[in-house]
Amino acid sequence: MILMPVLGAVLICVAFAGLALGSAEASLHTIFNALWQRHGHDTMLHTIIWQIRLPRVVLAAAVGASLSLGGLVFQALLRNPLAEPYILGVSGGSAIGAILGIMAGLPSFPGISLSAFGGSIITLGLIMLMAGSRREMSRDSMLLGGVMANAFCGAVIMFLISMTQSSQMHHILFWLMGDLSMFQNRQLPILLTILPCFVVIFLFARPMNLLLAGRENAAALGVQVKKVTITLLIITSFMVSTVVCQAGLVGFVGLVVPHIFRLILGPDHRLLVPASILGGASYLIVCDILARLLPSEGEMPVGIITALIGAPLFIILLWRRRR
Repeated sequence: MILMPVLGAVLICVAFAGLALGSAEASLHTIFNALWQRHGHDTMLHTIIWQIRLPRVVLAAAVGASLSLGGLVFQALLRNPLAEPYILGVSGGSAIGAILGIMAGLPSFPGISLSAFGGSIITLGLIMLMAGSRREMSRDSMLLGGVMANAFCGAVIMFLISMTQSSQMHHILFWLMGDLSMFQNRQLPILLTILPCFVVIFLFARPMNLLLAGRENAAALGVQVKKVTITLLIITSFMVSTVVCQAGLVGFVGLVVPHIFRLILGPDHRLLVPASILGGASYLIVCDILARLLPSEGEMPVGIITALIGAPLFIILLWRRRR
């Protein structure tokens, strides 16, 4: 389908824009020169591109793709377009785990990553417990339970911050709002762990299509509903917790991007999965560029931009569901 090459081309274009735009602007020739030669005549600009902008663009792409794909999976499993990792509290649970790992002095990988994953799994388990076992109330109750869990996680996060004596309080608060500025080249290998998640979720595209017709119908068509659901929830929680460790709480990406592509492509997850990966990556790179350029001095956390876009869309979707 022609849309996928177009999305790939868009991703490449916004990635180059992310490398070029900033307080020190760079031409395309300079960027190509820096990427191919690693050392050039303008040492300062080469350093900025390699040490600051390139890791940041890669992180934005990974976070956007992961959160977008996570939202798509949750929406398929719950058959609810309002579901996404941030709203369901999975991101908040990951953040609690990550903060506890930081306070315990664990290494970034695998220590803090595993503690964030544990926080997301515990939160997800509590949400499912609150949703109850009755099928007719599972979808709406799980969404409501997720909203409550998200609020509770926010309170726990503020409590933990108030208890810490860390000199990095400003950085932690920026991180909680979704901050990409502190990412470094040495952390790039951590992001490679999410690539197998993309592949596995794509392989589950057909079962997700069948789950849209209901669990009973999917089971009648040969889908092992419980196995598929648990596998997808664990993989998605791991993927989300990995990027939350690096970027903090970036909200509403999993709501905006899958919803847009569902309107364009329809319900087929064989198309929606790659579209959400490419589109989510491009979307967050653009949001990060805006977060860098909009303030007259300094920059704002990218989570503010995504919330300004995503929160009104959430309200519109909620209003349309109640009509």
